[in-house]
Amino acid sequence: MPSVLASNKQGQSSLWRFAISGDLPIVVLTIEDAAHLEVLRQLLRAQDFWRRHGVVADVVAIVGSKEAGQVAQRALVNTAMTLVSSTDAIAMVGKSGGVFLLAAADVPEFDSVLLQSVARVVMHARDGWPSLPAGAPVAARTPSILAAVGASETWPMPSLPVTSGLLPSKIKANLLFANGLGGFSANGSEYVVTSRPGCMTPLPWINVLANPSFGTLVSESGSASTWSENAQQFRLTPWSNDPVSDPNTEAFYIRDEDSGQFWSPTLQPSASTDASAGEHVARHGFGYSVFEHTAHGIESTLTTFVAIDAPVKFVLLQLHNVSGRARRLSVTGYVEWVLGEARRTSAMHVGTALDACGALFACNAYNTDFTGYTAFFDGHAEGAGSTARSQCCDRLAFLGQHGSLRAPAGMLQTRLSGSVGYGLDPCAAIRLPVDLAAGLTQFFVFRLGAGSTADEARKFVRGTEGLTSAREALAAVRRHWDHTLGAVKVKTPDQSLDIMVNGWLVYQTLSCRLWARTAFYQSSGAFGFRDQLQDVMALVHAAPELVREHLLRSAARQFSEGDVQHWWHPPSGSGLRTRCSDDYLWLPLATARYLQVTGDIRVLDQPVPLVEAPALRRSEVSSYGKPVTSIESKSLYAHCVLAIEHSLRTGAHGLPLMESGDWNDGMNLVGVEGRGESVWLAFFLYGVLMQFVDVAGQQGDALMVERCRTEAERLREAIERSGWDGDWYRRAWFDDGSPLGTSGNAECSIDSVAQSWAVLSGAADPQRARQAMAAVDRLLVDREAGLVRLLAPPFDHSSPSPGYIQGYVRGVRENGGQYTHAAVWSAMAFAALGEQSRAWEIFDMLNPVRHALSARAVATYQVEPYVVAGDVYAVAPHMGRGGWTWYTGSAGWLYRFAVESLLGLDVKAGVLSLAPHMPEDWNTFQLTYRFGATNYDIKVSRASDASTGPPCVTLDGIVMANAAISLVDDRRNHAVEVRIAARQVMDSLNAPA
Repeated sequence: MPSVLASNKQGQSSLWRFAISGDLPIVVLTIEDAAHLEVLRQLLRAQDFWRRHGVVADVVAIVGSKEAGQVAQRALVNTAMTLVSSTDAIAMVGKSGGVFLLAAADVPEFDSVLLQSVARVVMHARDGWPSLPAGAPVAARTPSILAAVGASETWPMPSLPVTSGLLPSKIKANLLFANGLGGFSANGSEYVVTSRPGCMTPLPWINVLANPSFGTLVSESGSASTWSENAQQFRLTPWSNDPVSDPNTEAFYIRDEDSGQFWSPTLQPSASTDASAGEHVARHGFGYSVFEHTAHGIESTLTTFVAIDAPVKFVLLQLHNVSGRARRLSVTGYVEWVLGEARRTSAMHVGTALDACGALFACNAYNTDFTGYTAFFDGHAEGAGSTARSQCCDRLAFLGQHGSLRAPAGMLQTRLSGSVGYGLDPCAAIRLPVDLAAGLTQFFVFRLGAGSTADEARKFVRGTEGLTSAREALAAVRRHWDHTLGAVKVKTPDQSLDIMVNGWLVYQTLSCRLWARTAFYQSSGAFGFRDQLQDVMALVHAAPELVREHLLRSAARQFSEGDVQHWWHPPSGSGLRTRCSDDYLWLPLATARYLQVTGDIRVLDQPVPLVEAPALRRSEVSSYGKPVTSIESKSLYAHCVLAIEHSLRTGAHGLPLMESGDWNDGMNLVGVEGRGESVWLAFFLYGVLMQFVDVAGQQGDALMVERCRTEAERLREAIERSGWDGDWYRRAWFDDGSPLGTSGNAECSIDSVAQSWAVLSGAADPQRARQAMAAVDRLLVDREAGLVRLLAPPFDHSSPSPGYIQGYVRGVRENGGQYTHAAVWSAMAFAALGEQSRAWEIFDMLNPVRHALSARAVATYQVEPYVVAGDVYAVAPHMGRGGWTWYTGSAGWLYRFAVESLLGLDVKAGVLSLAPHMPEDWNTFQLTYRFGATNYDIKVSRASDASTGPPCVTLDGIVMANAAISLVDDRRNHAVEVRIAARQVMDSLNAPA
């Protein structure tokens, strides 16, 4: 009953005291008299039938009457148990998918409300076993689509002048790196996709629009998914992960009120059938997406974006009447509510209402992590009254019996039903009618958002109302991204590099990885300890304040033992504690990186509390839970020291223990018993220790300085003693003492990360490092396919098994495909060795723009060419196909590779220097670096003579003695010239060290 649903204030965890998980459908049966026990027998027979046909459910029988005496109640419970004992259900008493007998006296009223609220079926034994007369029809709550159409099913549509097709063709002519489906705008700040039914992108090409606590995904077809606070645990609308159908659950419609014809301003869900309709144009930009289309004499422009400072998504729809006559139109906006993780579990608990502020509200008390949160959907036509507006919160009423968003019954009704409340299939739909004279334009503004309380939701509704508010919010979004992405700007002979460096790589890293933590192929919502620490290292120039903030956020997830949560969900802090052996080391490394660039030594003294939870038992490799904040706090510096101390546990070869996986989570069985060792981790730890020497020195901690150096030297010796395989470095040792990543292995004889970090850490013998990278070039760089494999040959039947990596298809993701994260490390290693031609060659392989230069290339690569893919398939028949896009840490690393390794930008505590590795066919490039409010415009050029040696640097015409610039924030523009030697001497991989 709706009243019961509305009165429930408890969540799933409250079921656990009855040993009911809440993960399965529940049928509740109340039994007040022994005469009605036959209904229980029938229900148990039905449950057995369901189970045999694959439907598993919990049966909860509440036995007795609270008015009856205690003796009578217990007698009835015993009788019910005797009945259960006579059936096969006795084996499932108190078990998941079984039967639970509860005495009514033990079920308080609030728990009775909870059980009825979560039940898919509530039965009362006094009513007998339900039956339906043979042939009785099932009444529909709303008319069917055909019934809704009635006599107007074949509404005529008057002929209109053909006005479409011109804009898309003009757009195509001006696109950079056009491939037939899309290309970049002239300045690279937008990716423009043109499509029509039957001619679409191979997979959804999306944009991620987010602020720190709210966001939305939107594809080129107009499908979307919106969340608040946590993209997995508090989705406002559904997330699909369905690249085939890319289903809409947020939809908008335009309807001609005279003819009844309706269509969507986006390609989906309801493309126009107008033969004269133009192509659909989608423009993904930084913080917004725009959809343009012309059909039935109406030009439409739909702009969607998320406010930079509020949990509000705007949809601004502009209609321009080019039909040559007055039109009566309406616009309908529709969203499906989730207010949890998935509709299938949350929809039954969502209640809706038309609030006094005019917005449609929705809440879900069953989601106890977000108790009190209130979502809202509102819309209005600018300059038009609200009296003609209609709304509906019943999905069945809007879609109709067997209906869909392509042709919903609600679009064939004059007004929406007005249904709101509990017990509905929850949605929110708003219809706004207007009269539009020929040649005029009308604006509609829709807003979707959430507040932590109903009052806060009302504040956001009232504070963002109107076209002016929408335009101001969009302007703020544009200002934010213009400023953030303007910290480093380059102009080089490679326009594709400029496009990625000047916008898309940093945008992907910040909007998706740090803020949204979700994308089309994964919806995490959580912070990964190692993940976002790596991401923010790429933001030290663009957003140093966010780097500082995240260092402190991450330190607050460390346990007193020194290990950390592998990942955790905000805002609750629930997450996974594991034995992953590298997580905690990214904290001191990221801290060192931040200090190196900013010189902000004060952050080291910032107190940060620890968290507390039971330590993992010897037999446990992970544990999910919600740790408590400790009363003990440590400075950020002390947190870093604790992480390093925790890492200094070694095995038989003197190398760090791998435990349940290092950077490669898929190798989770290599050291799970506590004896396996990681060569990659040894290199990585060496690099962390050497980076932390400077941090400890700045703190005046001489003992830590000496310890870091001593431990680093011990590691270096152990690596050279045991890690070298003769032509490259091994990857690891299993618990049983057998090696991994050796020429003797039939599978994974070489792994790139051990070789690249041999160089990047500075730990390896120089000659061996070159030899190891020569092996990477020979065995893992596939020039024909244009990719760099993580390892080779892939795992298949290895024994001992390295872990779940072996379950991936050979040549896919970590199992021998290109894992772009590691491929960037390889490229950085080539650059560090001075192998500029190889480094630039691999940059071109990794640059997504280069994967979609033609229709044929798009058909192979398939995914978005404006953001980095986390992996590329390296197996036929999918060779070269892009995998997981957007939500990948490789974006931040590719940015650092381009800006630091190739273009040579280096900033240390306010001192800027450049040591670029220019390709042979470049003579010059430009770079603008913003320091505070001051721009340094840098021109790098190659000397015209045959000189060699270090660069010559001038600042405002004055030669800098150290070829470096001390940055000063004086709010003036400064001109810098850097002249490098005409011939950069580069060593061959095979040359002697």
